[in-house]
Parts: sequence; C-alpha cells; structure tokens
Amino acid sequence: MGPWRCLLLLPLLAPALRAQQQQFMEYVERRLTLLEERISQWHDQSSRYSTELRDFKNQVLGMLEAAEKEREAMRAEAESAAVRVDRLEREVDYLETQNPAPPCVEVDETLMDKQVATAKQRKNEKYTKLTDCSDTIASVRAMKILKRFGSSSGLWTKDAAGSSEKIYVFDGTANDTVYVFPRMREFTLFSSTRKAARIKLPYPWVGTGHLVYDGHLYYIRQQGPSFQVIKFNLANKTVVDSSVFPAEEQIPVFGLSPSTYIEVSADEEGLWAIYATKEDEKNMCLAKLDPDSLDIEQMWDTPCPRENAEGAFVVCGALHVVYNTRLPSRARVQCVFDVSGTLAPEDASLVYFPKRYGSHSSLKYSPRERQIYAWDDGYQIIYRMEMKKKVEV
Repeated sequence: MGPWRCLLLLPLLAPALRAQQQQFMEYVERRLTLLEERISQWHDQSSRYSTELRDFKNQVLGMLEAAEKEREAMRAEAESAAVRVDRLEREVDYLETQNPAPPCVEVDETLMDKQVATAKQRKNEKYTKLTDCSDTIASVRAMKILKRFGSSSGLWTKDAAGSSEKIYVFDGTANDTVYVFPRMREFTLFSSTRKAARIKLPYPWVGTGHLVYDGHLYYIRQQGPSFQVIKFNLANKTVVDSSVFPAEEQIPVFGLSPSTYIEVSADEEGLWAIYATKEDEKNMCLAKLDPDSLDIEQMWDTPCPRENAEGAFVVCGALHVVYNTRLPSRARVQCVFDVSGTLAPEDASLVYFPKRYGSHSSLKYSPRERQIYAWDDGYQIIYRMEMKKKVEV
C-alpha cells in the first residue's frame, strides 16, 4: 500500500483510537479509585487496632499495679504474722522455763512391781474364757496378694474390733508416721500414698508388733532397756495411756524378726502380748492385757521355741507360732499353746502357708473376718483361714 493510501485512512481510524484511549483511562481511574478505597479501609482498621491495643495495654498495666499492691499488702501481713509467731514462741519458751513440762511417762515403780507380782501369782494358771469361741485353724483356705508397698518389713491391718474399713499401714520397723487409707480399694489401686491420710505419732515405734483395736492404736516404744505399750486414740490423735511392760531383760520374741520385742495380738477374747525374756530365752511367753488400763491380767510360759520363729498370733485363746528357716522357705504353724487347756497339743493342725516371696515380718489375725493380714518382703497378703472345732482334752 502506498503512502498516500495510509494518509487517506488516518481520518477514518482516528475516532476509534480516541475511543480506546478513553476506555483505558476510565479503567485506570476505576482501579485507582478502588485502590484508594482499600488504602482508606486499611488506614481505618489500623487506627482502630492501635486504639484497642493501647486500651488493652492500659488495662493490663492497671491490673499489674493492683496485683503489685496486693502482693505488697500480703507480704506486709506475712511479716506481721512472723513477728507475732516469734513473739508467741518466745512467750511459750518463757512459760516452759517457768513451768517445765512433766515427763512423758511417769513410772510408778511400786505400782509396776505390784502388777508384776499379781501377774506372777496367776502365772501359768488355767485361763477362764470370756467367750464361747471353740475354733482353731484347720488350714489356709486361700491366699490373695494385693500389692507391693514400702520396705521389706512392716505391717498392715484393719481395726480388729471395730467395724471400720480403714487400712492402717506401718512402713518399716522404726518410724513415727502411720498411713491410713479409707478403704481397701484405695490401698489396692494406688501405688503411692496420695490417697492416704498421715498420722504423726508422738513417739516412734519399734518392731512390727503393733495393733489397731476398737479405735485405738496399741504400739511399742523403746525407751532405753525397757519397752512401753502406748495406747493412742486414733480419733483425736492423743495418747490415752502408756505402760512400761512388766518384764525384765527382754529379748526379741521371734528368732527371725530381731526388731520385734513385743507382739500385741487380738482375738475373740481380747488383747494379748507375746514376748520373751532372758530368764527363759529359748521359749516365748504370753500375757493377757487389759485394753483399758494396759494391766497384765495373767502370764504364761509357753512351750513354743523362739528359734526360727517369724511371727505369731492368737485365735480363740490359743497362741499360734509361725516358723520358717534362715533361708526363707515355706512357713508353717508348728506350735499351738491353748491357755484354757481345751485343745490337746496333738490335735492341733500343722498349718502350712503357700510359698511366697521371703519371710513374714508381721501376721495380724482379724477375729471379725477370720483372716490374716501379712507383710511378706514388702508384699501385702491376705490369708483366709479354714476353721475347725477344738478337740477338748
């Protein structure tokens, strides 16, 4: 196409080009307008967020100032309380110096000698039973291993006379804190002591011969060469009574449990104490205890040897001694001594316990449940007993 033809077309194309240019400008203006609107919205939102953040900051600062004032007030109260406690402690110390506390246990030597003389007068006499209980152990019907708790030695039990379902746990042979679980379920399911209450005793115990009976804890305390039976009220956490056990030169009652000098046991007849002295160091002795006054009502020399004995309990007025070997084997009841004379020695059953883990550090008979709560090398076990009638002599 020649140049002259292009010149002829220019007048025809000019209006179309102007129209396209106008549309493009309008499009650019619309886009710019939208962009300006978005910038304006962002600016408004940013201003609003900044205002809210400033308000929140002021609110937090106010709360922090209030908290600091409360902390200062609490610190001032704590310091004031500490000053009052110090003043009170000084006053108590002064009162104690002016009025010294009486000894924990006053031993009336004359009264103790009288009790010993009265008990010895009745020593080895035939016992007049208080109940019509005429059962003895025939065999161990069942064994239930509940769990493993605490150290290798200890004891666990229920109240031997009351109806409470609480479980009392004494961990170790020398301690002063008793764990109390509300029921068997809590003791069985939880490996720790977080479900247990703690009772802090006024004096530490020794051995594993303690007993819970009719709402009271009867436990053994060593004071020099002598041993005391402490009666402790579990409800109000106080010592109700205490008594020096009237036996001279005591030795461990069980050959395989050297930490236990007195074993307090309960049966259908009441409370008993199993012990040993140097006077007859080969065999055990048995005493009937008054649960109210802790007096010794009667004493017996038994034919049951201490050697290789690991525990003992009383059932219907008959002492049952459990034996083992130095290398723990199968425990068995091999000596039975009936204080009422209604059980012929040859008719007493030789009762074997199922094979377990080691040796028993405690065996607690429950007369209301007819079962034994045992502690075996840290395992807590229940033995259910099969009973039979005594064959009278």
